[in-house]
Amino acid sequence: MFLTMNHNPADGIHFFEPKSEMLALLIVVLAAVSTASANGHEKVLYSFQGGTDGATPVGKVVFDTAGNLYGVTQNGGSSSCPSIYQCGTVYQLAPPAKKGDPWTETVLYVFKGNAGSDGASPFGGLVIDGAGNLFGATAYGGTGDCVLLGSKLGCGAVFELSPPKQKDGKWSETVLYSFPTAMQGYVPWGDLVFDNAGNLYGATQFGGGRGTTCNGFYQDCGAVFELSPPKTRGGRWTEKVLYGFKGVRNGAQFGDGANPNGGLVLDDKGTIFGTTFFGGNNEKGKCQGGNGGTGCGTVFMLQPPTTKGGVWTEKVIHRFDAQNGSNPSAGIVFDGKGDLYGATSAGPKNGYGLVFELKKPSRTGGWTETLLSLLNDRNEGGYPMSALVFSGKGELYGTASSGDEFRGGTLFRLSPTPKKTGRQGWSFHVLHGFTGSPDGAYPAATTLVLDKLGNVFSNTQLGGTGQSCQGGCGAVYEVSP
Repeated sequence: MFLTMNHNPADGIHFFEPKSEMLALLIVVLAAVSTASANGHEKVLYSFQGGTDGATPVGKVVFDTAGNLYGVTQNGGSSSCPSIYQCGTVYQLAPPAKKGDPWTETVLYVFKGNAGSDGASPFGGLVIDGAGNLFGATAYGGTGDCVLLGSKLGCGAVFELSPPKQKDGKWSETVLYSFPTAMQGYVPWGDLVFDNAGNLYGATQFGGGRGTTCNGFYQDCGAVFELSPPKTRGGRWTEKVLYGFKGVRNGAQFGDGANPNGGLVLDDKGTIFGTTFFGGNNEKGKCQGGNGGTGCGTVFMLQPPTTKGGVWTEKVIHRFDAQNGSNPSAGIVFDGKGDLYGATSAGPKNGYGLVFELKKPSRTGGWTETLLSLLNDRNEGGYPMSALVFSGKGELYGTASSGDEFRGGTLFRLSPTPKKTGRQGWSFHVLHGFTGSPDGAYPAATTLVLDKLGNVFSNTQLGGTGQSCQGGCGAVYEVSP
């Protein structure tokens, strides 16, 4: 991943270039306080070296009950993997026995790519079940027939990694589902999520069978899918495309979303919420055209059918129009009242991104956006490309992928103003400014994890001490309050 967002078929990522005119903000800016100095204590837990240990960590990390941390790398593992990257790895970081000692990395699995009927190149993190099994998705690989620039690279796959039954044994990988054609989804993107019944939900950036305006190299405008476990032990998981995005047709000002980001969330009724990077608003002078896609992106909801076997219903609940944000790169998060929070990677015109809230509708109205903070790219950072997460105190944590003072990006916190002050708003605090090697850099396309003590764990795609990757091979870090 890099900083500008324009789709590059050679690496399957987006680059962003602002493309809208500055218009008067019609939303209220509530963030009034900003602190420039970083006030958290950061520690790099592990720096990837770019060889068999992996490179370019992505997505959410997870913990098991013993305190071990698990994650994936998009690159590294095996230099002979027939894919866009080196296929990637699943790794474990074990905490030290004594305070001050280093964490220990173990590569649990190296992906083999479609030549071995395996996945390749994860573009999202892991989820873990109660038995310690790990689940994730790879953007390429599998047994599918998707071809890119003349090479069969597969359409992507969903995998499970199971812990060994005996101590010191090997973890075992199972491909739960290989996307067979672009119709069922192409390039799974972002983190997966479980529902209470054990079904997995995710998104693919392309595929889904609908839309023709999204990319010249990949088919269709993306999909949301459900993967259901087998009814009998040893059976097959079953995939169902819940919705295929249409994008904005040529010549239209408005339309459906395009290129969903993954990181979906479900409410207590089973309704799915998420974001799309493109699509939505295509008004001339605001979001029209662009060097990667059409439209400024959307927030959408998918409502389950009212009868068994029925069709899921999609509704675009918010279209970004550049002045109120542009091109969200990650999912959204609920608060305790059912309101949604997220970030856009850019906007307003020539802006550096923002944090927003969508208040759930009243009986007669729609979802209402409020701007919580505009990032300035100087001492706060810019281009937020990760999902937000709430702490137990109601504070929002997120990352910005670049900056002026902190060129490697920032980890920030938004704190609500206490009600007793009589002022409504959020204050912005930089907890850590990433400086690049030997520190981490570019904390993008990932979801933060907070423990009970308020420590933050995540990864950066660049930085660290690895010398075999330009800009560093990435790192896993902890920031203590």
